[in-house]
Amino acid sequence: MAEPYSVRFEPNIPLPLRDGTTTYVDLFRPDAAGKFPGLLQRTPYDKSGAQSRGGTLDPILAAMNGYAVVIQDVRGRHSSEGEFYTFVNEIDDGYDSVEWVAGQPWCTGKVGMYGVSYVGATQWLAAKSKPPSLAGIAPGVTASDYHEGWAWQGGAFELGFNLSWSIGALGTANWPNLSRNLPLTAQRLDEVIAAKDCLTDSYLHLPMRDLPALQGGVAPYYYGWMDHPEYDDYWKKVCIEESHAEITVPAFNFGGWYDIFLGGTIRNYVGMRKHGATDQARAGQKLVIGPWVHGGSPTSVSGEYSFGTRSSALALDLQGSILAYYDHVLKGEDNGVMEESPVRIFVMGENAWRLEDEWPLERAENVRYHLGSGGKANTLSGDGVLSPEAPGDEAADVFLYNPIDPVPTRGGGLCCDPAFMASGVYDNRCIESRPDVLVYSTPPLDYDTEVTGPITVTLYASSTAPDTDFTAKLLDVEPCGYARNLTDGIIRARYRTPRTAASLIEPGRVYEYTIDLWATSNLFKKGHRIRLEVSSSNFPRFDRNANTGGPIGSDAGFVSALQTVYHTREYPSHVTLPIIPR
Repeated sequence: MAEPYSVRFEPNIPLPLRDGTTTYVDLFRPDAAGKFPGLLQRTPYDKSGAQSRGGTLDPILAAMNGYAVVIQDVRGRHSSEGEFYTFVNEIDDGYDSVEWVAGQPWCTGKVGMYGVSYVGATQWLAAKSKPPSLAGIAPGVTASDYHEGWAWQGGAFELGFNLSWSIGALGTANWPNLSRNLPLTAQRLDEVIAAKDCLTDSYLHLPMRDLPALQGGVAPYYYGWMDHPEYDDYWKKVCIEESHAEITVPAFNFGGWYDIFLGGTIRNYVGMRKHGATDQARAGQKLVIGPWVHGGSPTSVSGEYSFGTRSSALALDLQGSILAYYDHVLKGEDNGVMEESPVRIFVMGENAWRLEDEWPLERAENVRYHLGSGGKANTLSGDGVLSPEAPGDEAADVFLYNPIDPVPTRGGGLCCDPAFMASGVYDNRCIESRPDVLVYSTPPLDYDTEVTGPITVTLYASSTAPDTDFTAKLLDVEPCGYARNLTDGIIRARYRTPRTAASLIEPGRVYEYTIDLWATSNLFKKGHRIRLEVSSSNFPRFDRNANTGGPIGSDAGFVSALQTVYHTREYPSHVTLPIIPR
């Protein structure tokens, strides 16, 4: 094994973009003669900060292993010039940055990229532009579509994430840069920090689109997202999924079962595996999913629950896996990486890693678990049941959704302020005590039952409102009663048909709703119960539906809606679970 290189550090090197804007980079490279493959991280989170210099990949370690690591403040962030607006500049800027790295005298001309969340977005958006020197990417916990699964989900505005991210990591954290270009005062900073420190009040602000904290150029994109609730050209030009067939590079994708962008991580892998522009791009896709929350180097603890020492990114040596991947892709080493199974998942419940040859798993058997009750499934003490047996003609379940008192968010795939919205696993029995939450559970299981794959809920429901929401959550219930959340989702009635214009509903009419719960991998052990919660809110993760049918974000008041969920021969509401034979 070769001796590690000593490392040379060069800060604040100018990197010009095609329009004359100057960005700045920090460079970590071997202190030796010769040329080395480049690894580029394009970040909005401060190139000199701890988040950029650690987490997913330690730049010093990478440089010691023969890589020239470049960490760049993207346009309009921290040290770099220009105006930052999410996504729109990352395609051309990504191309220019990759080719700048490739053209440096210390670079071999081959470049890879790495990083998580928005830093994953900068990789996929650069790949859309097809820079000739880009040979691979390693995007973690990131999305495939910045409309569905980033700013919006199931037609609902992702309020908790959108606001906490904009006001914190994108707003106050970048204040010195913003102040160079905008007439911002110390008093204005105090106002924004006050809103950040009282996020609960900010979440409750009405009308939602009139929130003052981010106005005046602090975060114009926040209001831009809200102005585009439907998939239009604003979103189409930066969509990754629509470009899978044009992207030519392999990708090492990784995500978490409790990550806010899990759906996009999976869709990027599946889409590129099937539609990638080259054989290398299709065959070179990798997918790793742990029991992780959003972040670059997740630990074994998710929320209030530990999945065991071996579940962490450190124990898995995620960093070493990425370097081994690039040793093959950028250095051409025949190290067997591409001969390994492309998918590695952590099976919760069993708490063990497992290699797979595909996703979704071909051996999965999709089984419908039907909702049932005697008409009183409200709360944990109700009579709701979940069964693979088809329902008869049963009484419907009814609850009142009052947006003034929404069901509070309790764990799940969240970001970006744990003080106000903690992600991961939590006991959900307190949620199930509410009369506006319908609870459907199986009897204690007679044998271990593994559920691994995509999860969807088909709900037949009516409402007294012209527009409303329906939510669903899958849980693993232990014999002691602890209800561990696995995955959840939402559908807004006006957007019940994806990728089509809004269409209000007729009050009292029964509609079929499909709620995408994305995916999970969990072993429900013998004696445990499989549980499904159904309601109409999950706040502040998603904005509250005012039930008025008015423009989203413009309502200054609410009306209540009486919701009816059906489970009969004609309307067989159910959750589809991918059961893995054992």
